[in-house]
Amino acid sequence: MSLRLGQNQRMGDEIETWDLWYPGPGATGLPFARARLKAGDAGDRLLVHAAPQVLQVTVRDQAGTPVASGEKLERHQPGPMSFLVRRGAIVTLEDGWPTERDLGRVVILPGGEAGILKSWWNADDRKEWRWQVEFYNQNRA
Repeated sequence: MSLRLGQNQRMGDEIETWDLWYPGPGATGLPFARARLKAGDAGDRLLVHAAPQVLQVTVRDQAGTPVASGEKLERHQPGPMSFLVRRGAIVTLEDGWPTERDLGRVVILPGGEAGILKSWWNADDRKEWRWQVEFYNQNRA
């Protein structure tokens, strides 16, 4: 796989496809989510809701060329959210819970719908949480 753009070379308005794959089940795994995002909106850190135990991630530019990836990304803690962190051509997964500084980040949901995290609250014991996500779509037909 050849990777051609690093994080400092990405165009803010260029559309990227984030393809998240669950490699475990079946003969070759199952798709988890595919989201089309502006590179500037995705930034270098985004959230994934209800990620499976293991993920494989490929980010492609508008031409379909892979520009970043991560394989065998494992969750190590329970929780409703995980972070995908992009450093150049490498994507890693971090366990964690959103905080105030994560408001405004992109959240990818199972299936591929992507929104912006608008609010987040969780109990100190992490047995309950409340959050709001904003979705925006534009018909480009």
